[in-house]
Amino acid sequence: MSMTMTVNETAAAQADTRAGKYLTFHLSNEEFGIRVLKVREIMGLQEITAVPQTPMHIKGVINLRGKVVPVIDLRLKFGLPAAEYTQRTCIIVTQLQGESGHVLMGIVVDGVSEVLNLSAGEIEDTPDFGEELNGGYLLGMAKVKGKVKILLDIDRVLSTQDLHNLNSILQ
Repeated sequence: MSMTMTVNETAAAQADTRAGKYLTFHLSNEEFGIRVLKVREIMGLQEITAVPQTPMHIKGVINLRGKVVPVIDLRLKFGLPAAEYTQRTCIIVTQLQGESGHVLMGIVVDGVSEVLNLSAGEIEDTPDFGEELNGGYLLGMAKVKGKVKILLDIDRVLSTQDLHNLNSILQ
């Protein structure tokens, strides 16, 4: 029995690995999704302690039941204009795979939408904008009810430099 896969089978297998439950949220006018398995909790905005000498998109840290958790403003990380925080603004606490194990990180988003169960057929590959544009952190695009949602690989949204900055904050 041959173990080689055709290009179509490989693409289908990749789409199948992306299928599953996603938490969707919005930034500006765009809708994004991250895997529910990566989400630890969703919380209203709370006091964020600023940390000097960090990039603009690193807002600081919060105290989450005795744990210090770094918080990133995803708008600023993605180069979107800053926006006033509102009643809908929230922090999604995610669990990332860092070099030395799991790392908790909060991301500030404009608002959480819903949890979607996406099938492989609803997910398309991201158009090739060039590696420098997508940074390798786009999982794909989901088409739901006529709208496109951008699926993020949250482990890769944070660059190595960001993780280095966060580690120096938490030392």
